Amino acid sequence: MNGKGPSTTTVFGLHAVAAALEGGARAVVEIHISERSGSRRLEEISSRAAALGIPVLTITGKALDEQATGVRHQGVMAVMRQARPLRETALENILDGLETPPLLLVLDGVQDPHNLGACLRTADAAGVHAVIVPRDRAVGITPVVRKVASGAAEHVPFIQVTNLARTLRGLKARGIWVIGSDGEANVSLFEADLTGPLALVMGAEGKGLRRLTRESCDWLMAIPMAGWVESLNVSVAAGVSLFEIVRQRMGQRRV
Repeated sequence: MNGKGPSTTTVFGLHAVAAALEGGARAVVEIHISERSGSRRLEEISSRAAALGIPVLTITGKALDEQATGVRHQGVMAVMRQARPLRETALENILDGLETPPLLLVLDGVQDPHNLGACLRTADAAGVHAVIVPRDRAVGITPVVRKVASGAAEHVPFIQVTNLARTLRGLKARGIWVIGSDGEANVSLFEADLTGPLALVMGAEGKGLRRLTRESCDWLMAIPMAGWVESLNVSVAAGVSLFEIVRQRMGQRRV
């Protein structure tokens, strides 16, 4: 095989390609490296791919520029098998197999691939068991998402659902608290008890939670803002909230 096919996608950049080789090597079809690049990190990527039996192809810088279509590639590209988003049945299987309280991140219509990639990376770091998104009017796993996620897109279960409000009701029926993040909520993130089974719901960029999503939450909480900025970027807000959950859970285990 040479190049991207209908069942493959691409990942660009030193860190993203190195992460793919470390964490998702079975999905890597081949590596393309620019002939005009000779950095130590590119040599390490080439050696690692060769050790894994993954073909390494040398291509012109112009050809790599054309493949990247504006994405900063840093002289390297990985062709990877296209990961299929999981469906609702996969979520049930994940929840059934957990031995610890569930921690889920729900993104209500996030459309910026940079934000989704950053959310996936943070979710992986925080130990989130799955990221849930609506199938429509939301970004899926794209090459930009994979690059920003730095390997997390291959590790965190990414579940697309047809009806987000229905999915949230199903989570509540399983005893999972569904908590929405909303800047106008009366409950502070730092006052809330976040130690139990939890689904954290974040709204879309600039729009926040949709009405049905908001109504499906058990309660809402807000991140206290001390400055004149009214809200945080969704990926930053997700990071702040998820690691407050992690902090509370770690404190509970020490008691």
